[in-house]
Amino acid sequence: MKYFVRVCFQNTSKSYYFSTDLEEIKKGDKVVVETLKGVELATVVSSLIPIEEYSANIPLKEILRIATDADISTAEFNKLKATTAAKIFIEESAALNLDMHLLSTEYTLDATKVLFTYSSTDRVDFRELLKVLANKLKARIELKQIAPRDRAQLIGGLGPCGLPICCSTFLTEFDGISINRAKNQMLTINIPKLSGQCGKLLCCLKYEDDQYNEAKKEFPEIGTKLIVDKVEYKVNSYNVLSKSIRLDSEDKIIYMSLSDFKKKSSKKGKFSK
Repeated sequence: MKYFVRVCFQNTSKSYYFSTDLEEIKKGDKVVVETLKGVELATVVSSLIPIEEYSANIPLKEILRIATDADISTAEFNKLKATTAAKIFIEESAALNLDMHLLSTEYTLDATKVLFTYSSTDRVDFRELLKVLANKLKARIELKQIAPRDRAQLIGGLGPCGLPICCSTFLTEFDGISINRAKNQMLTINIPKLSGQCGKLLCCLKYEDDQYNEAKKEFPEIGTKLIVDKVEYKVNSYNVLSKSIRLDSEDKIIYMSLSDFKKKSSKKGKFSK
């Protein structure tokens, strides 16, 4: 193969690499590829890249062909079939009292397989449902349960910043986000406000975490003592963004800039830990 390109599939922002010798392929073209799901229609989202620039260890699958008008018409017809299949899924899962929230339904391009993506609070025994769906749809059935973060990525929406949520635009992998990141950034521990649409902690808590670690090196440790006007104060807290420090004595609270604190603490005998 001479080239490789990035392609995207329906209902996902994540891109995948495929190899090709077709020099006429350009960004925006529809192509037919074979994946683990089966034969699918995809959209090219990059220009041709020389194969010498491919550095990953994962073997590349080859693009089967540029999609024809017939391929595109078939894909559109499959979307209509998927709507009918979704209704059957909802009816049959309800009849079996299964706690399954259907998120998407997709046919492979050759219509030999139907993929149902769903979410559920628990693991579901869907063996009986699988038999019913296979019998009614006359196709191979795949049921895929996804996690809350993947569900938010699939559905999309706006985040608290007012922009489309990160997982539906550019995030393709989810690092572990713990409450320690919020504590490190001195945020008020209000779980509902710190949670995204998926109900999990906001992914953006990791974006500035390293910068907070670096910025906090300038500040004194909590509990550091400082004598101000012959009164002993202790560092109670500080604000990294405003570079201010809260100092508490037995009966008084004062605020001081980081620069003023450093000036006063540099005088001999004025502070201790």
